[in-house]
Amino acid sequence: MVAVAEPPVVDASPVSGWGRFFALLRRHRIFATALTVGALIRIVTMLGFGPAMWFNDSYDYISVALRVRPHPIRPDGYGFWLLLLRPFHSLGLVVFTQHVMGLAAAVLIYALLTKKFGVPGWGATLAAAPVLFDAYQIQLEQLIMSDTMFILLVVGVVTLVLWHRKMPWKVGAVVGFLLAVTALTRSIGLPILALVVAYLLIKRTGWKPIVAMIVACALPVAAYMGWFKAVNGQFAMTNSDGVILYMRTSLFADCHKMKLDERKELELALLCINTPPDKREPSAQAYLWWDNENQLHVFGSGMKFTPEINANASAFAQKAILAQPGDYLAAVAKDFFRAFRWDRPRFPDYKTFQLYEFSNSFTRSIPKWSSYHSTTDRDVEAYEHGSGATHVVAPWSDFMIGYQKVVRLPGIGLGLLLLVGLYGVAVRWRRLGGTVLLPWLGGVGLVLAPAATAEFDYRYLLPAVPLACMAAAITIVRLRRRRTDDPAPESADPAPLAEPA
Repeated sequence: MVAVAEPPVVDASPVSGWGRFFALLRRHRIFATALTVGALIRIVTMLGFGPAMWFNDSYDYISVALRVRPHPIRPDGYGFWLLLLRPFHSLGLVVFTQHVMGLAAAVLIYALLTKKFGVPGWGATLAAAPVLFDAYQIQLEQLIMSDTMFILLVVGVVTLVLWHRKMPWKVGAVVGFLLAVTALTRSIGLPILALVVAYLLIKRTGWKPIVAMIVACALPVAAYMGWFKAVNGQFAMTNSDGVILYMRTSLFADCHKMKLDERKELELALLCINTPPDKREPSAQAYLWWDNENQLHVFGSGMKFTPEINANASAFAQKAILAQPGDYLAAVAKDFFRAFRWDRPRFPDYKTFQLYEFSNSFTRSIPKWSSYHSTTDRDVEAYEHGSGATHVVAPWSDFMIGYQKVVRLPGIGLGLLLLVGLYGVAVRWRRLGGTVLLPWLGGVGLVLAPAATAEFDYRYLLPAVPLACMAAAITIVRLRRRRTDDPAPESADPAPLAEPA
């Protein structure tokens, strides 16, 4: 008699799936706990400051979502996101998605560091902590602003690039598309393409993923620029880059040193600021946004962001930089190192500074400013189908106001993270910095770019934080391996260090 083997018993019950889920939570219990706490803090924020908080730029994004057009000052990527969510008529939903984006950025940081670089769970959680818990990061997520989306996109790009030792061309195309969306969210995202391409060339990744990346980035950006030209008459992403650079030079530009020919360069001479440089306003924004100090009105159009004004402002700024390179570098250095202070002094002005605080009163009513074929208050009401003013609700609001006074990453903390990353680049100089190079250069670049092209703003520091944390964590784990004589490959799935019991 032949024995017939019984078929294996397959447990088709849902318990096995839940078992795997809870096993995953146990393996990553430290990060899961931190992620849960971060989510709870965001829920408290939404309860205390619903439906959303507002910044001066917020109303332009709402206007684009209501009346789609290429905005002359900033690209429309975030406006398209608001357009996508517009049918729900819920600003609360908008900020909910932004809080999810913040948490998702933390998950990407943790996953990359643990899976690809062998950082222990507690260390990767610590690297993600500023994104999870920094009060100004959470307040930024509550604002109707593009920055949270930009942060997630930048973290996503760096994660994808570092995840693959040999990047397939399809992944390169995905990275390129993400870079295009990043650039269309904030124009400062476009130089990140050059940074990623340079990194891949250093890593000798191959030409296929690089070409795929460039093409996938160039096509959406070129299409947007073509649309911009059809509407605004200029093949560009904005009409503001030259005007913003003019603002950067406004604190030091001296027309006597620039030696302008007033007969041949009259349009540039009209942009000269007659106040001596040592007596000018402390903030460059005064010479762009504060009408009583604004030279851009001399052209008589009543508008600041036209192709003509942008071109003249750009030419003026370039002449100022070439004539006064020392003054320009001093202005850039001052703003760059302003980012690394322990304290948080008021800058650039009282209102802008307060708009990043939970305790500010400016967003409790919507201003009645002129908007495109409308006014800002009517735009907000049309988008929300009701009042969009911030409703401050105790005790949730009181908790977050107190929380913001205590829980933040000071500028000196960001500086120390970048210094650790710099050390990681230096010790791998034969490999041109290794994998630390990309997040470190990205972090430094995101601090330096506003200082070089616009002006320091606390909001501009937050996208640099996750990249600085990545660079520091990778550096520390590599140094730990060197001390224990346990070298790991440059990328590609090193064995993880032991998790804590």
